[in-house]
Amino acid sequence: MTQPPRAAAAPPAPRFVVVDGIPLHVLVEGPSPRAAPRTPTGPPVVLSAGLAMAWFDWDAVAAELVARGRTVIRFDRPGHGLSAPAVRPPGAVAEAHRIAALLDALGLPPTRPVTVVGHSIAGFHAEAFARLHPARTAALVLLDSSVEESPRTPLPTGIRTAAARALGRAASALGLPAALGPAAREAAVRAGRAGRAADPAARDLVRRCYRTGRVWRGALLENARYPDTAEELLALAARHPLTAPATVLAAHDGRHGRAGRRWLERQAALADRLGARFEVAEPAGHLVMLDRPHQVARAVLAADAGDRLP
Repeated sequence: MTQPPRAAAAPPAPRFVVVDGIPLHVLVEGPSPRAAPRTPTGPPVVLSAGLAMAWFDWDAVAAELVARGRTVIRFDRPGHGLSAPAVRPPGAVAEAHRIAALLDALGLPPTRPVTVVGHSIAGFHAEAFARLHPARTAALVLLDSSVEESPRTPLPTGIRTAAARALGRAASALGLPAALGPAAREAAVRAGRAGRAADPAARDLVRRCYRTGRVWRGALLENARYPDTAEELLALAARHPLTAPATVLAAHDGRHGRAGRRWLERQAALADRLGARFEVAEPAGHLVMLDRPHQVARAVLAADAGDRLP
């Protein structure tokens, strides 16, 4: 007798956890993160996306990790996705402590280390977490991470921060997020993918996030503080050694231009400085979790195993 097709599982309802007075949107999938530390499936995985990205950009990676028995924790930083706006400008130390506070709020004890994955600018935050919270870090994975050997700050921090806030307010007052937000997201995703592939995100989620001035203001503020965050991380690196195993996974779109070669050289140099394993995802654009989710998941799974998966 033919069985009727199963109904698709309903997506998890949004969950918010208050961290430092800010409601953060978080999605926890897979086994309970409070499970015993020694499990055959490995440590929980924390995923943090790059500038102006959202939790759903990890969908394919998270699905593969959960299928392999991992607990996956995805969250939106303040002003990103569905999270509330930031109260203070972001920085490497502040974002590292935010990750630790989120784990506390979810009930993960300090004895339950996690694999922390940072994409793009969130690579700064993930590395800072690994340096400041070594006992809580099973492994570090930097996914086409931002890298700055000698960050420059042409304008004072206060001026850049004030300008970002003013620009965000002006954009909201003019109705630009509602008018242009989803189209701007689509253009940015196409520019960040190999072959200018389309955005796989659900249209209703894109509209829900990117038609709001909150996300525009969050991205502008985080971008304005980029050089300060990079400089802060360099200072941390001089004082706090990295003790966790690390992987640097760099994206390459398959073209062999000068800019692409230079980016791979910088990523390889970052891996050398960290004593990390270095891999290249190809073909992939900067949004490597969209272009090569299987390779990203395998790199995460292998990171704390100390070797490559078969």
